[in-house]
Amino acid sequence: MTDRVYLRHSTDKQTDARQRHALGGLLAVGAPVYEDPATSSRVLSLDRTGFKRLLEEAAVGDTIRIADAARLFRSVADVLALRPVLIRRGLHLKVESGLLSGIDLAADDPGTKMVVSVLAAVLEFQRDMISENTKEGVAAAEASGKVLGRPSALDEDQAADVVQAYRDGAAVKALARQYSTSPKTIRRVLDDAGARAVLAGLADLLDGDAVTARNHDATEDGRDQAADADPTVVVDVPGLVVEHLADVPDDAVRRALQNGQTIRRGQGYSVRVTAPVSVHTAMTEHSAAALMHSPVGRKAHRNHSGRVASVRITS
Repeated sequence: MTDRVYLRHSTDKQTDARQRHALGGLLAVGAPVYEDPATSSRVLSLDRTGFKRLLEEAAVGDTIRIADAARLFRSVADVLALRPVLIRRGLHLKVESGLLSGIDLAADDPGTKMVVSVLAAVLEFQRDMISENTKEGVAAAEASGKVLGRPSALDEDQAADVVQAYRDGAAVKALARQYSTSPKTIRRVLDDAGARAVLAGLADLLDGDAVTARNHDATEDGRDQAADADPTVVVDVPGLVVEHLADVPDDAVRRALQNGQTIRRGQGYSVRVTAPVSVHTAMTEHSAAALMHSPVGRKAHRNHSGRVASVRITS
């Protein structure tokens, strides 16, 4: 009979240090360890990769050891699914410390069943209260005008100016000095707008010499050649980008979209557009500012810019 240690924490910002401390005696003697890092308790234990591997390797009579019950289950539904599996396989389940430390939570008797069911209900209530309090706190902060998350080093107007200056030929380090910030911050702003990807892709398309080794900026030759040549290419434009381009004052962009082919992708869609490189580049520029205000918008813009960067010349 083998003791098998199971560890889980909910997010990548958490660790299992406390669990390892509680289970230190078993770890010291080399008990096998099974982990599910950054795994929400809302994922049933039987659906977790680490716990499934534990069940595959466990034999009749083995004991699953956990630091506390919440590491393995935190809902009544989880317990109802988990206990029959453990009982059928002849496995034991024990919490290392606390009031439940002397109980086999996988025992097949009415008393244990009642205790575990009540415990699961309490843990589920606790989880739901944490979630509710978090949502209420976020809503209250947003209602009071607070900006959640790390403050940006550049405001929206500065970010737009940085993108335009870069497209006009300014170098990343020069922009960092101008705005008293780091090159890393400038690159993040440019990447959010897809600026670096577009210029590098166009240079690759035209002569294969896309970026300098120093700052990953497009070379001056690449910029000049991108302006001189304007091959026709095919790009799938995400639906969200298309919607933001519907009323832009650019006839070439509107015509290209009108002549495009709509392609359904699950619940979303894209428009396959055949147009000169300059038109595709104009699309990324026209939609950048409007899409920067939300995570889904930034993602759509990055996807679009990435596709423009890897365009293929039509025959």
